[in-house]
Amino acid sequence: MDHVVGGKFKLGRKIGSGSFGELYLGVNIQNGEEVAIKLESVKTKHPQLHYESKIYMLLQGGTGIPNLKWFGVEGEYNVMVIDLLGPSLEDLFNYCNRKFSLKTVLMLADQLASYCISCMF
Repeated sequence: MDHVVGGKFKLGRKIGSGSFGELYLGVNIQNGEEVAIKLESVKTKHPQLHYESKIYMLLQGGTGIPNLKWFGVEGEYNVMVIDLLGPSLEDLFNYCNRKFSLKTVLMLADQLASYCISCMF
């Protein structure tokens, strides 16, 4: 059985999980675009997904910020659909056997400093 949320996002394989709930690969059945779908039980003691969706709405359009595609309740889950981003910095760190070269660390520091400076102006 195919699970569709928000009327147009088909749930795919699980790609992550954490204290917030579970993260799935999804696809927009109208245009084939891959998305990330976060699920959180509506019965959770301290729901966070609704707050997270509001933060994404505030930061919409920022560099590196995924666009919020849809948020709502489906069955027993709070559901948030966002852009599917590439691997996280931790994923890349693990890929490199948890060791970055000095060059990589300096390049990351340069990007971070440039970003912080751009936010000031």
